[in-house]
Amino acid sequence: MSSTEDHQGPGFWIKELPFLVILALTLGGVAYTSMARRPLVGYWEFMAVFIAVVCIAAGWPHAHDTRARWRLIWTQALHWGAFLVAMNLVLLPSVQAIANSDYTSLTIMLLLALGTFIAGVHIDSWRMGANGVIMALSVPAIAWLDQSALLVTLIAIAVIGLTAAFFWWRRELHAHDGDGNDASTTG
Repeated sequence: MSSTEDHQGPGFWIKELPFLVILALTLGGVAYTSMARRPLVGYWEFMAVFIAVVCIAAGWPHAHDTRARWRLIWTQALHWGAFLVAMNLVLLPSVQAIANSDYTSLTIMLLLALGTFIAGVHIDSWRMGANGVIMALSVPAIAWLDQSALLVTLIAIAVIGLTAAFFWWRRELHAHDGDGNDASTTG
């Protein structure tokens, strides 16, 4: 099979769909987390299980016998089980007593990013590793947006104001140009 056959047709998109869904769900969760300012524990638990299933499906073609398939299933189950334990340790009341919701959300997101990247390494999937990197990069992005929400809002207001002023000026300029042309033809 040629490399062009690999990238054409519905088979390509079906193969890429789980990784794109992980990316879309992650970005959606990040956006919601940054707006809601509270941890989405159930959502990230679902994401861990979903990513584990995708990892098993992605690694399945490379597991050539029954023993390799069972090893794939058990390593992914243990890997993501460890993530769920670590995530729930972060959510313990004794930890929550010293951590705010922003810190908790970012920590859970970072754990999920690390778990996804390492899972990509173990199943030899650059797509899964790339999802882990994108998740990890979203952690400082969320932190920056939280810290600079006022600045972003002021910039947006300034851009809207300048755009409105430009269009008002342009409309006024065209209105005066129309008045000048009429006076020259009557005189």
